[in-house]
Amino acid sequence: MNKKELEKIKQKALEEHIPIIMDDTLEVIKEILIKEKPARILEIGTATGYSSICFATILLENCIDEDSSSILIDTIELDEERANEAIRNIKEMDLTNTINVFIGNAVEILPTFNEKYDIIFIDAAKGKYPIFLKEAIRLSHKNTIILADNILYKGYVMSDYNKHKQRTAVTHLREYIKEATEDKSLETKILEVGDGLAISKVLIWVLKWKEVKKEKSLLAH
Repeated sequence: MNKKELEKIKQKALEEHIPIIMDDTLEVIKEILIKEKPARILEIGTATGYSSICFATILLENCIDEDSSSILIDTIELDEERANEAIRNIKEMDLTNTINVFIGNAVEILPTFNEKYDIIFIDAAKGKYPIFLKEAIRLSHKNTIILADNILYKGYVMSDYNKHKQRTAVTHLREYIKEATEDKSLETKILEVGDGLAISKVLIWVLKWKEVKKEKSLLAH
């Protein structure tokens, strides 16, 4: 890994006030990546590519006995300028064969995906988190881990914060937490690390039950 180049990407993002993954959050995710050794990762919210580059380099450094060519990260970014910068950064880090950047609205792009992912990382528009969760579950398999960053949003989510400026984001983040913790197909915990990290593990038996229930409802018509 070219640590100098990676640090340059990080510092440039910080200087330009582009939100990127916090160091302590990255450390938690690093532990998950090393343990799970995922082959396919989906990231919702690329920014300038810092987090996806970090994920790729962590896996490549810790999968010596694995086939590194099997590691694939798909990442979606709405802002075209940031996405193009991410593409340049990924090329600079020699990761073009590992990371694919999709430019556009994740709400529109996600329904076109049908692959199953091992890890799904959500770090995009906070007001869309509940939508992203539904799509993440659809793109999951048994033991897929869904990670949602900034889930506590500066502490507002767990407080009585109700100011107009951030009300929509806070409301939808609370909705995400409610759905993730109450959905029986998920095992979810919230960590007070960084700006808050939700970690959900998909449980296959409930997903199968849901599929059977759906089939029965179709037969009823």
